[in-house]
Amino acid sequence: MSVPRHLEFFVDPSRCIGCRSCVEACTECDTHRGESMIHLEFVDRGASVQTVPVVCMHCEQPTCAEVCPADAIKRTGDGVVQSARKPRCIACGNCVVACPFGVPELYIDRAIMMKCDMCYDRTSVGKKPMCATVCPSQALFFGTREQIHALRPQSMPTNTFRFGDQVIRTRVNVMVPRRPAAPAQIDVTAAMDERPPSRAVRLPVVGDDADPFAQVEV
Repeated sequence: MSVPRHLEFFVDPSRCIGCRSCVEACTECDTHRGESMIHLEFVDRGASVQTVPVVCMHCEQPTCAEVCPADAIKRTGDGVVQSARKPRCIACGNCVVACPFGVPELYIDRAIMMKCDMCYDRTSVGKKPMCATVCPSQALFFGTREQIHALRPQSMPTNTFRFGDQVIRTRVNVMVPRRPAAPAQIDVTAAMDERPPSRAVRLPVVGDDADPFAQVEV
């Protein structure tokens, strides 16, 4: 069994409404031992707070597997990076520190790392991941590129991310606005350096010509 190559995972942060349906659905999966392998990030953009669903991006060259001293993390032939294998994982936490997307979770009480495996028990037989099944706004979508292009003509998928000098390609796509000069990759480092618009409010000071309390009745 393997995940068909024409089926891909698409994450559209702009459609996330923060309902946590994906988190609850993931918790119900038997393979996750009652733990959710997806979580929401709350990004403060100045004018508003955006919720972003965080799943494993399933890197083509997974850093988590490269730094594992016990060879506990494997990438399947269809591009899915599996969670750590219990007999081999030594709970060292190397993978947690190394992942550029901050995905792996170390469970000290169980002495194992667990993360999203794209619901491999489902996707390998052609079914959707649980999170994509329950997402009411389709911020999480599992299907073909033809389907996503038809559904989101104003957006385009990208699976290439830049962290400084390092370029990472992934099995999972992130939807970005379609523009004539849209970059082929997401520069994560540059995005982290963006400053939100100023929310400073000028307060009246002694000596101002205008009396801020002139219209106040007492």
